[in-house]
Amino acid sequence: MSFPTDIFTEQNADPDTLANLGPLRRLAGIWESHAGVDINPKENGPERREFSERIELQPIDAQANGPQLFYGLRYHTHILASDEDATFHDQTGYWLWEPATGLVLQTLSIPRGQVAIAAGHAKADDTQLVLTAQRGQTEYGICSTAFLEYAFRTDSYRIVVVFNPDGSWSYVLETVLMVRGRAEPFLHRDRNTLVKVAAPTPNPLMLRRAAARTTA
Repeated sequence: MSFPTDIFTEQNADPDTLANLGPLRRLAGIWESHAGVDINPKENGPERREFSERIELQPIDAQANGPQLFYGLRYHTHILASDEDATFHDQTGYWLWEPATGLVLQTLSIPRGQVAIAAGHAKADDTQLVLTAQRGQTEYGICSTAFLEYAFRTDSYRIVVVFNPDGSWSYVLETVLMVRGRAEPFLHRDRNTLVKVAAPTPNPLMLRRAAARTTA
């Protein structure tokens, strides 16, 4: 991967994030589903759980690392298992798109002491995204608490997103775990198909400009 000699000069960013999200444009909005399936490890073997899910993905203002320019979505995922009221899974992070290179990133943080950055590449009109992260990588890697490293070590993360012709989107998420006391790795898998229930809100800069036009 080559980088420019000038690491300080920033590009001119378009204020309209929604117009510059490339393949991520199809993710923008609020989505729900009641058809999710989770396969997770338990003491007596794999457990299958059905779940409902709500994901909010809202555009943020363009972000720059010197000449590197990202357009992106901030997201929050909330999941409830079908048989209980307490939160089954909560996750926050960003989906980011670098138009100059086709780099797609997903950052994720879960409130059990784990964060990760997954990466892939795509074209603006692609109907599928594939992103991966590996434990031990300093670029696109996985970082966990000492207990998770001891008991449920995550060695890899892979998410495949498919944009469906009807406007919905589906994902299959796979994490490979080494569970303490088990000789073989465990493939932890989640899958779901989500339907849009609300349109996205424009990014903050676009909202400020719209407000300024209204009061002018």
